[in-house]
Amino acid sequence: MKRIAVLTSGGDSPGMNPAIRSITRTGLHKGLEVVGIRNGYQGLLDNEFIDLDTHIVSGRIRDAGTFLQTSRCPDFVKEEGQRRALQILADHRIDGLVVIGGDGSLKGARDLHRFGLRVIGLPGTIDNDIYGTDMGIGVDTALNTIIDLVDMIRATAASHRRCFVVEVMGRGSGYLALMTTISTGSQVAVIPEFRMNFESIVRVLDHRFASHHNNSVIIVAEGVCQGHEFMERLVATGKVKQEVRLTVLGHIQRGGTPTHFDRLLASRMGEMAVLALMSGESGSMVSAVDGRTQLRDFDDILSRRKALPGDAIRLARNIGIEIGDVVEP
Repeated sequence: MKRIAVLTSGGDSPGMNPAIRSITRTGLHKGLEVVGIRNGYQGLLDNEFIDLDTHIVSGRIRDAGTFLQTSRCPDFVKEEGQRRALQILADHRIDGLVVIGGDGSLKGARDLHRFGLRVIGLPGTIDNDIYGTDMGIGVDTALNTIIDLVDMIRATAASHRRCFVVEVMGRGSGYLALMTTISTGSQVAVIPEFRMNFESIVRVLDHRFASHHNNSVIIVAEGVCQGHEFMERLVATGKVKQEVRLTVLGHIQRGGTPTHFDRLLASRMGEMAVLALMSGESGSMVSAVDGRTQLRDFDDILSRRKALPGDAIRLARNIGIEIGDVVEP
């Protein structure tokens, strides 16, 4: 192991830059050459390679996003694209690769591993939907960003005694929506893991209105439906007694400055990825379980669906949050 590369793929998440920095600094400390691949798998196919050193990664621990940039690459899904990528990596004398991204990115990493390249993955996604790790890189920052924004929305909601529908990210997972509903004191979480119950939602809103609470907030995960669709269906019931407004947080959720938690998590995972490659490991993702970093096999983590924490669901119900009744299969 003399020369390793790192790329970021899929959606960006705050903490990717600290991970790249840690990989670079650890690799250089261990006597390796470290190469960055710009623009994800597409950049790999386009030969967008740059040498990384301590100067290039200096200060990046504070930066959101990924300075290596990222993209989605349909060509890499095909075996032809993967074989071309392997040849390009061989031409650049790459002995090992670190891939930072979500499940789609890690599937690409697994494909390269199956062709014989040493590959280690890092979970870089704000949805926290990757099995085998308690937290992914960027999740904590996204949660704090959403909390700050919902707290601001509450100010105008209270001033006008309104109900606000807030759409947050989460295609297949309601983690962000559930956790921020709990942490912001909101009343309803609409998440893909549970079926919506509009009668229960209206009942919660009416009870608050009748009890002279001056606002209500419903947090909707985009994986269930778009916020405007939910708001239209809610208003169409004809039973909501207060004005309903919508805020779509969108990509601002990705843009927060990495928190201490994400800087440390990304740094620890980046270091372990380099050490794993140097020890001959491949085909694994670095995970964090009960505060400890460990390796989990790609086939294991990519074949299972991550469930929401049971204690968080129990907590939400016990403090009066409406999250739906029937778990979807």
